[in-house]
Amino acid sequence: MPAPDSESFRTFIHDLIDEDMRTNRWGGRVVTRFPPEPNGYLHIGHAKSICLNYGLARDYGGQFNLRFDDTNPVKEEQEYIDSITEDVRWLGADWEDRLFFGSDYFGQMYEWAIQLIEAGKAYVCDLNADQVAAMRGTATVPGQESPYRNRSVEENLDLFERMKKGEFPDGSRTLRARIDMASPNFNMRDPVMYRILHATHPHTGDEWCVYPMYDWAHGLEDSIEKITHSICTLEFENHRPLYDWFLDQLGIYHPQQIEFARLNLTYTVMSKRKLLQLVKDGLVRGWDDPRMPTICGLRRRGYTPEAIWNFCRRIGVNKYDSIVDIQLLEHCIREDLNKRAPRVMGVLRPLKVVIDNYPDGQVEQLDAINNPEDPGAGTRKVPFSKVLYIEQDDFREVPPPKYFRLTPGQEVRLRYAYFVKCIGCVKDPATGQVTEVHCTYDPATRGGDSPDGRKVKGTIHWVSAGQAVDAEVRLYHHLFSKPDPDDVPEGQDWKTGLNPNSLEVLTGCKVEPSLADATPGTRVQFERMGYFCADPDSSPGKPVFNRTVTLKDTWAKIAGKQDGKAKR
Repeated sequence: MPAPDSESFRTFIHDLIDEDMRTNRWGGRVVTRFPPEPNGYLHIGHAKSICLNYGLARDYGGQFNLRFDDTNPVKEEQEYIDSITEDVRWLGADWEDRLFFGSDYFGQMYEWAIQLIEAGKAYVCDLNADQVAAMRGTATVPGQESPYRNRSVEENLDLFERMKKGEFPDGSRTLRARIDMASPNFNMRDPVMYRILHATHPHTGDEWCVYPMYDWAHGLEDSIEKITHSICTLEFENHRPLYDWFLDQLGIYHPQQIEFARLNLTYTVMSKRKLLQLVKDGLVRGWDDPRMPTICGLRRRGYTPEAIWNFCRRIGVNKYDSIVDIQLLEHCIREDLNKRAPRVMGVLRPLKVVIDNYPDGQVEQLDAINNPEDPGAGTRKVPFSKVLYIEQDDFREVPPPKYFRLTPGQEVRLRYAYFVKCIGCVKDPATGQVTEVHCTYDPATRGGDSPDGRKVKGTIHWVSAGQAVDAEVRLYHHLFSKPDPDDVPEGQDWKTGLNPNSLEVLTGCKVEPSLADATPGTRVQFERMGYFCADPDSSPGKPVFNRTVTLKDTWAKIAGKQDGKAKR
């Protein structure tokens, strides 16, 4: 299972649980949950929560629940339920037989609402949403009590029952908690517990037309499942008094709510509302577009669960908001794929090379190392012939300073093959563009080494033209042009920050014949070009590759410099 050991992922929450264990607060139990709302696809921020909640349960030999907090049928769909289940399982979090739905508890929640009404702690209010907001007050002015706040218990019970039976239209009435309209915490100013929604629910169908609000449902769901540590993001810190109030008033099992800072990532938006808008407006190819921060998008791009776990471990868990550089996430996937991805050769922008003194019609099978980081990965055979393809950037007729690749009169090494020397080139008469390079090779340098000890400064990759497979390659860049896409001037559309060059599609690329039938999800390193993953759009003989990440690792260089300073 792709989870780091507990010590390497230790958090301040571990310290809290250690104290609970010492005092036997929960009888030695640790039960956590991941409670997504099925109103969109999960993203990398949710991955942090999954890794944290599942990791805590695993570290203490406890239990981890997957619970759908499905209290709003207007925005929830079975598609989202299915995708969330797949993503959590892909990350390696095992809920065993504990897959729950908040909607399964609607009956019990309704009975508890009646209990509060009978205790004079809840009432039916006829104000609409705008009127409630207008009477809520400000930070310095207390709110105004609803004119319906002092209805009798009998009237409230009757109206609530009629709400449940569907006698009233949407938005005409709500059930509100009777707490304190002068509370400095706005969440305590008679919050809404139930609203009327005549909508079909993906899990309960048309059984209900009154639905609980999140603040009412959240603690009750935790209580029913006997959660010990209810881990939430920091925006719920001000909601904790309400979480506690509901449970205390009902006198039921009371978990501990603990908050941590959510993940913010540069060049990325984390709002599900904004991600949904990108999908609906056709600005991306869907929720699993590899430019999206969704878990399914990262999976399609070639990310591994292990890399995401390692990223979550490195960023840690704290109590203050911050922004994480996306280069750290990219560093983690490079680090993981460097160990596991086989090396292959692929030419993205082909330039034809003819080796004039190589025998016509001859094809050699040369040995190539699959992964120098994994001695057990072995070798493979790659075909070599008179006509090859190299990268256009690997030839310059007039080279710039310190250019050590192929140029007239200069000798270079072809990876795993021979030394070759450029003796000329052919140009398009109309454009002057080089279309073909002519070379000679030294037969004594087979394997890439010279028996006479001479050295060359450049090594380039290639593919044999006769055996090469045509491929499509999709190069992905940041979806947004600036580090903080949410930071836009007032009145300006946040979508203006989209990067118009976030996707570059290359056709006519040439790859090794071993990749002709690469199955979707196959991860490789194109030598010198980056890490790539076969896309679901691939078909036999027509592979499509997404670039997962480049080889350049700025974060590693930054971290290395910081380590050097620390040592000094």
